[in-house]
Amino acid sequence: MLSLNKLRSPALKQVARTFASSSSRRSPLLLTSARAASARLEPRPSLGNVALLSGGGKGPFARSRKNQQETAAVTVEKPELELNRLAVIGGGNMAEAIITGVLTEGLIPSSKVVVSDPNPAMRSKYGKLEVETCTRNSTAVKGADVILIAVKPQVVDDVLRAVKASMNPEALVISVVAGPRIKQLQQLLGENSHIIRTMPNTPAMIGEGTTVWAQSAEVTSVQHELTKEILGSFGVEVFVDDENALDMATALSGSGPAYFFLVAEAMIDAGVHMGFSRPVATKLVQQTMLGSALYMESENLHPVELRNNITSPGGTTAAGLYRAEKNGFRAVIADSIWAAYERCLELGSSEPVQRQRPRS
Repeated sequence: MLSLNKLRSPALKQVARTFASSSSRRSPLLLTSARAASARLEPRPSLGNVALLSGGGKGPFARSRKNQQETAAVTVEKPELELNRLAVIGGGNMAEAIITGVLTEGLIPSSKVVVSDPNPAMRSKYGKLEVETCTRNSTAVKGADVILIAVKPQVVDDVLRAVKASMNPEALVISVVAGPRIKQLQQLLGENSHIIRTMPNTPAMIGEGTTVWAQSAEVTSVQHELTKEILGSFGVEVFVDDENALDMATALSGSGPAYFFLVAEAMIDAGVHMGFSRPVATKLVQQTMLGSALYMESENLHPVELRNNITSPGGTTAAGLYRAEKNGFRAVIADSIWAAYERCLELGSSEPVQRQRPRS
């Protein structure tokens, strides 16, 4: 059993006590909720030029955190951000995740948010959030001091050229578009434009995202802090000085959920092959992965130590790990991430990209 003394945050200790005293198993979302709430109270360390920081506020999405109220005692209220208007160009899933995050955190009132999208179906889903919608991007950006670009990569050039004349040249532009680098965006909006380039991932949809971001030299300290709050409202944000790190983040955390889902799929299929029903196999794998991730975070040990702790000599886990290593499981994972990284470099360059990974 996980010792309360080893838990770092009051929120996790509180939830562990709740689990210990409860006669029935509660939703794992409660533990996730407490972990997320506590993460916003504890300062995260800086690793060289990488700042590990998470947003503050009331905790990400209520829609995904059914038991958020039970950890309300450890949350911290923050004042609204000082901005006149947040314009969102493109109303897809990532835009919805970001808007839901900032509204749920109370960082921005819905009256200061406008979403522009030509698709009526996209616009209609924002009715529940009570934000303004429109069809013309140039209308949305007028008077906006923060502009979020969330369109498909193939249309971003046309979109930015069309809004340049209507936007405030001092506005902060946050791009969640995969591919275009900061210099490319400045070529479209002006060489002195204030640009934030980000790489979020899909868990942002439930307030558990990881967003790596870099900024142009023109971004002010106030805009930097504002960006931290916005990106931290739907998960954890990681600022990097070197924009090249975003290509690495694309392969590691951006594509990371897909690797995770592939492993989960393989484990579930193995469970079905052994004789479990698919719903039971799915539940076992889901909870095992969720619990293992939270346990790894709470213990703050290297994964090899955690793995050794549950690997008895000559036991079942040792047999499974031996076969995984023999079949190149570790190498396949590493090679897959490198392949994603190299492909990211290819997509962001007009020149042929040389092999990046070290040869064994």
